[in-house]
Amino acid sequence: MLVAFNIILDDIVFPDGRTAMGVVGGGGPQAAFGMRLWADSVGLAANVGDELPQSAWAWLRESGIDTTGVRVIESSRTPRAWQVTEEDGRRTHVWRVRPASPISFDQLPESYRAAEGYHFGIHPGSPDLAAAAELRREGRVVSVEMFRASQRLLEPTELFAMLSSATIFSEGLREAQSLVGPGSARSVARRLVEAGESRAQLLTLRLGDEGSLVVEGQTGRAVRVPAVPVRVSNVVGAGNAYCGGFLAGWILWRDLARAGACGAVAASFVLERAGLPVVTDQLRAESQRRLDALTPLIEYTSL
Repeated sequence: MLVAFNIILDDIVFPDGRTAMGVVGGGGPQAAFGMRLWADSVGLAANVGDELPQSAWAWLRESGIDTTGVRVIESSRTPRAWQVTEEDGRRTHVWRVRPASPISFDQLPESYRAAEGYHFGIHPGSPDLAAAAELRREGRVVSVEMFRASQRLLEPTELFAMLSSATIFSEGLREAQSLVGPGSARSVARRLVEAGESRAQLLTLRLGDEGSLVVEGQTGRAVRVPAVPVRVSNVVGAGNAYCGGFLAGWILWRDLARAGACGAVAASFVLERAGLPVVTDQLRAESQRRLDALTPLIEYTSL
């Protein structure tokens, strides 16, 4: 099983003023979507309010995502936020309903606590890394991503703690630059690898329409994975879908290029529309078609 965390209802504002309200989102469903394209057993863990729309429950059920880890808290509300997007890809997150206490690892069903892989979204200013670090010490595959840019460069000890908690550390280039300063994708990746003393086994930098750079920390081997060519209608959630797809791809094949392509394909479906498509047999078949088309275009390189 692979596990993702948390649910948010997104109210998306597009650059032209259009809106999409009450879209099931947050890092949990978006990462779970990416996982589910490739993996058969995916679970979602979250505390939600009793007003979570039936459409959200239906999407989870129809996509084959296990919800025994979703706890309904009576007289509570599901976290909800504005997602204001700009033409240049920037996104501003504004809480409408702030999250209450997050679900703790001890509250997870037994099958979730025994999962092979996990994806965590963390706050750069106050990251809770204890569960991720412990799971990694136990030999699980742990994917970590900041869900927003840092407001300051992190101290070396802070950056080391964040990177060493993860098997896979994944960021957009802008967010990664907020940790170590400006620079090209290669230079930022090199600084992150050095800051973590190669403790993160894998580093992925998402580069928008230029695809992604995937680096193996201990060897410096790298691949450049192109973006899947699609008409972009929405950027909210594409990064999380990439993370989920990459995690699933890595666990299944343990191959840099294959995992990066799985992430890119997952992101491509989110970019095409507001809201997550239902994971069906037909969608998984289209995922494989996109993967097959993308694989020959991957560039093998090094830092």
